[in-house]
Amino acid sequence: MTVTRSGALPPEGDRADEVSALAAPAAVGTAPSRVGLHGHWQTLRPFLTQLLAARPAPPSRHWRTALHDPVVGEVRLTGRLHELPGPELLVVVHGLGGSHRSMYMLDAARVAIASGVSCLRLNLRGADRRGSDYYHAGLTVDLRAALEARDLARFESIYVLGYSLGGHVTLRLAAEGLPPRVRSVAAICAPIDLEAGAVEIDKPRSALYRTKLLDGLKEIYAVVASRREVPVPLPEARRIRTLREWDERIVAPRHGFASALDYYRRASVGPLLEAVEAPTLAVVAERDPVVFTHTVRPHLTRQSKVRTVFLERGGHVGFPADIDLGLTDRGGARDGLEAQVLGWLRSPS
Repeated sequence: MTVTRSGALPPEGDRADEVSALAAPAAVGTAPSRVGLHGHWQTLRPFLTQLLAARPAPPSRHWRTALHDPVVGEVRLTGRLHELPGPELLVVVHGLGGSHRSMYMLDAARVAIASGVSCLRLNLRGADRRGSDYYHAGLTVDLRAALEARDLARFESIYVLGYSLGGHVTLRLAAEGLPPRVRSVAAICAPIDLEAGAVEIDKPRSALYRTKLLDGLKEIYAVVASRREVPVPLPEARRIRTLREWDERIVAPRHGFASALDYYRRASVGPLLEAVEAPTLAVVAERDPVVFTHTVRPHLTRQSKVRTVFLERGGHVGFPADIDLGLTDRGGARDGLEAQVLGWLRSPS
């Protein structure tokens, strides 16, 4: 099911307002995304807000679990758990280069707590900058291990919310099959076609965002390189300037892919969406300057299992406070994106 939410856009620059199978080829024949100043502003605005008027993180405790990896042995996963008495838990998954500290992760936690829902801000392997391994967009075992962790066993209803790459991991887990207590999942600004996404982010116009993403990945890699042998010496890795080269030289050899292209085609969730059975939501920003709409629309519009909302306002994992997803007749634009998504997760429609 696909829904497009329209509405008056602010003027440009108005300061008022991120199952293995072969993927389809990179999207072609579709109109390039129209980002404009609005998309960039909504993407950058949360960073500026945090810089100028940082809000303290809500109370939480350190959380950890572990799983066995056939290549590196024990892999530790960490996060921050905001634990409330009730039976519901929201698990939030960060984007590429992000962590439990990312602003959208904190926003989701605040909304969950205000709604009486416990929240785990999960770090995929290495994202806490303390690990001995690093993740990729199709690696669902970390998320599955977290969802099945013993100290989360008391929660009867679990919801998963993934942002950007975390949204891709979330959608892929839904396609593979969710653990029994996971009731529903949502993905915000998720790449659907990894090859098409890499082509776009490596273009000159995306240099600012690409550099930011790679900086986060290089931080993770530096810690891993200090603890074990890695595919490429750290000084060489630090000189990598494109996502495609990073995936070719860093991700592919570590995770058993023949090349970056092999990784994209085997890991992309696009061709798997018809396998989704649980209630699943995808939110797409038409003006996203990181995950361009024309790379995800072909996959989302030709499937019938994922409820999809295309928003004409918003950037990459950043949206106006009065955004309306049109998901239900309960709540509305005044609640913000995360509150509307959580409301849908708790009562899908």
